[in-house]
Amino acid sequence: MHLLSTLPAFLAYFASAMGLLAAFVLVYLRITAHAEIALIRQGNMAATVALLGAVLGFAMPLASCIAHSVSLADMCVWAGVALVVQLLAYVLATHLVPRLTDGIDEGNLAHGSFLGGVSSVTGLINAACMVY
Repeated sequence: MHLLSTLPAFLAYFASAMGLLAAFVLVYLRITAHAEIALIRQGNMAATVALLGAVLGFAMPLASCIAHSVSLADMCVWAGVALVVQLLAYVLATHLVPRLTDGIDEGNLAHGSFLGGVSSVTGLINAACMVY
């Protein structure tokens, strides 16, 4: 059936994107100075907002990579760029607000919102730049 002729490509891109997203989350959780998952399980909204902002900040350029890549390998390379940019956003945010990670550990929603916002905005700009 012609309607499903691109299903294999969809499945390849979708599975790759989900794997890349999982890889980003694992790398991000290792890089950050706080234990987001444990904090989220304790009900820490600051950690939740910060992590969701980072995930969105990676997912937006990942979606742009999928939409604009010429191949699966091309998408993966640009997703790697998105990962590095997102990690740099974290480093920049923690330098701008020195006690940022302490604030997130303490449940300071302003700190979590700031980090989540920086991550999301960086991801949005990163996604827009990935049009080639």
